[in-house]
Order: sequence, then structure tokens, then C-alpha cells
Amino acid sequence: MNNRSIVIGHSPDADDAYMFYGLTTGKVTIEGISIHHILQDIQTLNQRALNRELDVTAISAHAYAYVAPYYWIMKTGASMGQGYGPILISKEYKTLEELRGKTIATPGALTTATLLFHLFTEGIHNVDIPFDEIMARVEHGEFAAGIIIHEGQLTYRDKGFTKVVDFGELWQQRFGDLPLPLGINVIRKDVGKELAQKISNALYESIRYAFNHHDETLAYSLQFGRGITTSFGSRFITMYVNDITLNMEDRGKLALQTLYTAAAQKHLLPRVPDLELV
Repeated sequence: MNNRSIVIGHSPDADDAYMFYGLTTGKVTIEGISIHHILQDIQTLNQRALNRELDVTAISAHAYAYVAPYYWIMKTGASMGQGYGPILISKEYKTLEELRGKTIATPGALTTATLLFHLFTEGIHNVDIPFDEIMARVEHGEFAAGIIIHEGQLTYRDKGFTKVVDFGELWQQRFGDLPLPLGINVIRKDVGKELAQKISNALYESIRYAFNHHDETLAYSLQFGRGITTSFGSRFITMYVNDITLNMEDRGKLALQTLYTAAAQKHLLPRVPDLELV
């Protein structure tokens, strides 16, 4: 019998590489299933989810509000900040008040970072550009500030930038100890519940393999770290691949519900999506 082929999309970033290492290398398999991995930036994956192109994909938590009719959320694979998150940086400005009326760079309309920007700020303009261009274009003066995601959250000080705000800190001030949902993995409903559960279980085992073989998995993942050191890479990965990544459980689901409710109340989302997890 021929294997069924499943297409999985995830970003070419160190934390996703770490999560998917077991599945990518065949250390973890799904009986009767062959997997084809597609690596693309998160904004592209968000758009592909809107078009229902991929069976399984990493997406921004923000994007799920628009694809909920077609995808289930996987309990496994979420990236949630716990007191930290996307950071607004600048060379010249130090407060949100100083940025009023100015234009900042954001990493994509459907990214959670951009949603948080609109949720927590007023009177600041934004332009969406590729996330990996933000630091350089702020440095060159094209934008007054920019929101950084991924490993830039650890390296911006070394490049002479100042933190204006950490949206994870703003989230914690408003919502207490709930984690900040940033990225999730979703699976298209038409694959069926049985296969969806198998895939979710396999990602769980892939992450457990990574935890149990940290040095091996880290060495692989650093090739996606855009030049960060081993210590920075390990620190970044453990920020976003942790116990809640293994299983978001009720606390993670409540965090998602809180994000969507707050955004809908500010008319940043058309509705609060139904949350069904596999």
C-alpha cells in the first residue's frame, strides 16, 4: 500500500527547526504517512493558510482568526512568550509617546506582533515589511522604529538599538501570568480527526526527542539562526520551545481566547474564533 503524503509548512527559524527535527530527520515517523516539509517565512505561511494550501502549517496566532473554519489548532507546537515577546526597538526614540505620529516597521499584517502593536498602541503609523529587513531599515532611518521577532529579540542591544517596549511585558501587565500566544501549528480539517491526532502526537514526540537530545538538535537548529552564537541560539530556543509547546492545555487555550477577545473588542478582528484543539 502506498503511503499517504502530508505537506507540513514551518518557518526556517531555529525554534521551528528544533521542534521539527525529529520529523525532519526521520527520528520520528508516522506509520503509513510520508511527510514533505516546506520552509517559508511566517507571513508567507499565514497567506498560504488563508488559501488552504497546506495540510499542516505553523502560522501566527493572529492569522488563526481568519482560518478557523478550515483548520484545527494542534495542542502541540505553540510558541508562547512568558513575560516576553516581540520588541519595539529604535535608534532615536525611547517611548511610545515619542513615536506618536511617526511610522514604524512591522513584520506582516497577519503576524501576532502586528496585532499586538495595534492592540497596545495609539497614534503610531506602521508599514509591513519582511521581518529580516526591519533592523537594517530602522538603522538607515527609513523608519522611526521597528518590531523585531525571532533571534533579534536577543541581539538588538549589541547592534546599538534601544528597547521602546516589549509587548510580552505589556501583555503581562494587562493579563497577568497568562502566556502570550505568538505562533501555533494548525491542521486542515479535511484530513480527518484520526489522522490529525496522529500528526499532533508525532509532533509531540518530535519535540520530546529534541528535549532528550538537546545538543544534537541544537547543532542542527543553529543553521537556521542567522548567525547567532550557540549560547544565544540555545537561549532563544528555550524561550519558545518549552513545556507549553509540548501541550498548551487549558492555560494556552485561555491565552488564545484572551488575545482574540481583546482584539475583537478593539475591532481588530471580525470575530472571536471557535477554538478546537487536536
